[in-house]
Amino acid sequence: MRLRTAPVLGVLLCAACAVATLAGQSGTAVDRDRLMREVATLAAPAMEGRRAGTAGGMKARAWLVERFGEIGLTPAGTSGYLQPFTAVGRNGRAAAANVIGRVAGTDPRARTIVVTAHYDHDGIRGGALYHGADDNASGVVVLLAAARHFSMQRPRHPIVFAALDAEEMGQRGAAALLESGLIPRDAIALNVNLDMLSRSDRNEIYAAGTSHHPWIRPIVEEAARPSKVTVRFGHDTGGGADDWTTQSDHGEFHKAGLPWVYFGVENHPDYHQPTDTADKINVTFFGDVADMIVAALRTFDARIP
Repeated sequence: MRLRTAPVLGVLLCAACAVATLAGQSGTAVDRDRLMREVATLAAPAMEGRRAGTAGGMKARAWLVERFGEIGLTPAGTSGYLQPFTAVGRNGRAAAANVIGRVAGTDPRARTIVVTAHYDHDGIRGGALYHGADDNASGVVVLLAAARHFSMQRPRHPIVFAALDAEEMGQRGAAALLESGLIPRDAIALNVNLDMLSRSDRNEIYAAGTSHHPWIRPIVEEAARPSKVTVRFGHDTGGGADDWTTQSDHGEFHKAGLPWVYFGVENHPDYHQPTDTADKINVTFFGDVADMIVAALRTFDARIP
């Protein structure tokens, strides 16, 4: 998004009061017990690793539809909350579906903020169950926490919450969402992608994407200032494994020329291993990250013209 300074100056100045109020708030915004219950549910053996197109993946999908309904999100898919699609990617072919809901904004002129987190994982391979607690049950339950928040405190911008399928097949869920036209591309203000949020021995979470879209960085910095976690920037230049620009669902938004920010931790020894289980999660860190992300979304809602 190309920002034009003069026309939007008044909007930004008016938003400052809302952001200042947010920054001055204390306490937690997200229920830690619920975060952990929901991560444990998605990463449980009953979900069979949530591989796209499997019985476990469909069970996770049905669980998410129930949560979206309980929260009161407006269905935004082609079949209620569901957007079915056929995923063809690096792991073969699968009957997949995104779970998509939205909260209406108060400003009819405002473009849409799209919050994404993939719910699929690696399933069962070679007899081993890949639980996928951090990758990416963690991102999905923070998406749910944010949806609960904005369902009670209506945002200025419309917000779409998309739990995406088939990320592990090459971001096929994100591609299906963008190709479907459910959200016109020129109506998208920003993608906020959540993938791996719950584990860091250094108490650090990265916000990647600001090298591509520098206007995002000061907004994240302002939202993160009161946070108990350290928000770092990077992993978005140079190519290779250290460049996360195309390594999760935000990569499809990047290819489409849309602005994005990706919140995630660096890899840990249990990444894409059967040992990525809920009991390894640092509850304090995870809850603080969830609070910071809700604050960041509120700040984006206030700041984006």
